[in-house]
Amino acid sequence: MTGGGPWRPDNHRALDDASRRVLLQLLRETAGLEFSTDTSFVLERRLQDRLVALSLDSFDDYVRLLRSPAGRAELEHVLDEVTTHETYFFREEYQLRAFRDELLPRLHALAERRRRMTIWSAGCSTGEEVYTVAMLVDASHLFDDWNVRVVGSDLSRRCIERARRGVYGPSSFRSMPRDLLDRYFTLDERQHRVDDSIRAYCAFFQANLLEPERHLGVGRAEAIFCRNVLIYLAEPARRQVLELLFARLEPVEEQLEHLPAGRLG
Repeated sequence: MTGGGPWRPDNHRALDDASRRVLLQLLRETAGLEFSTDTSFVLERRLQDRLVALSLDSFDDYVRLLRSPAGRAELEHVLDEVTTHETYFFREEYQLRAFRDELLPRLHALAERRRRMTIWSAGCSTGEEVYTVAMLVDASHLFDDWNVRVVGSDLSRRCIERARRGVYGPSSFRSMPRDLLDRYFTLDERQHRVDDSIRAYCAFFQANLLEPERHLGVGRAEAIFCRNVLIYLAEPARRQVLELLFARLEPVEEQLEHLPAGRLG
């Protein structure tokens, strides 16, 4: 290595300050994403393959493409590359334990007459959270003859496609209880495939949380998971997303207040 900066191969395109500012503005306007001012190298590294794929010589050329009428499709690739997709089954087990032991019995009491329930994972990445929730619902046996939907949405089309496949490698199972792995998955060429009994609960769609009209199909949800999403958003986008979540949330607390105390366990 020579000089004080990071090593770069000869065909590496450097991200100049003007292009960085435009990229950050586009990410904020399109998806509400907030990056610190010292993330130039991260953006530069993650977007290199896109410039190569498009045979572009500079980030200035890339920014011009993104701002052109044809740039919307390419912007999806940008969002795929710069967003974090880290997830796995039964992540944050203590939260899921509270959901299983405290919230599911309450939701059963709330919706017992209509016998249907929707749970939405907003920002579901590659789908592990959606299938985790479906497994908890199924294993509880509280909703065996109900119409239950567990819906997952994500900004990334690539993540949604993977979620729909329902096939996962070892890294997704770092917190997976062995009994549930044996019960709800089948081994498929060294990867595990979600059982059809769990897939039947689940549906996935690609959507931007800053576009409320894209989420009307969720309907009213009795519970919403939105974990590790808001931390990446600028403050105005956080408020906008929270407004969407509250708009889609069934007002369960108000209804729970009218249930007999014994029904709440």
